[in-house]
Amino acid sequence: MIRGVVFDLDGVIADTEPLHWQASRQVLHEYGVDINLDEYRRHWIARGGGWERACTVYTLPLDVETLRARKGALYRALLAERVTARPGAAEALARLRTTHRLGLATNTVRDEAAFILDRLGVTALFDAIIAREDYAYAKPAPDAYLAAAAALGLAPAECVVVEDTERGVQAGVAAGARVVAVPNELTLDNDFTGAARRLRTLDELTPELLAGL
Repeated sequence: MIRGVVFDLDGVIADTEPLHWQASRQVLHEYGVDINLDEYRRHWIARGGGWERACTVYTLPLDVETLRARKGALYRALLAERVTARPGAAEALARLRTTHRLGLATNTVRDEAAFILDRLGVTALFDAIIAREDYAYAKPAPDAYLAAAAALGLAPAECVVVEDTERGVQAGVAAGARVVAVPNELTLDNDFTGAARRLRTLDELTPELLAGL
């Protein structure tokens, strides 16, 4: 029986991936590198490890953590200007809140996640929020979803994970949860092998659908 639903943040609840790309692109411009949106979505969003790849491919003079820190400062400025919710996100949370325990599991650090959720006005809809500081290994490792299930007081098998990326689906499956893929414009061609269902929009995510998984 499905008792909990655990959502990813970037690309599922918040429309932040274009902002991540803009901030990353600005950092790389300083070193004469330009990444288009297609490169970003394939090497940063779908599989992760984008900064590690960039350091190798473009022979960047700084280490990954320094580059991430520079990008983070730019990203937070963009968040303050124009972070928005994904279509149907707030409505899906409100709809499921009456029937399921709700969690969030993100690779985003806690202060950024808190800022985004507060700005979107959805913090109070979650029973548990798991940020990057709360587990050891990032997605596609299962750690984030294992931590979220534990925080909800549920077994992973009692949870549905809602993800938009290949590595996110892999993380949910590895955790032992059922996964619903809801790709966005940047992840439509990701490999969602292992997902129990693929939806076009969050409007399709209903208690009735979850009961049928």
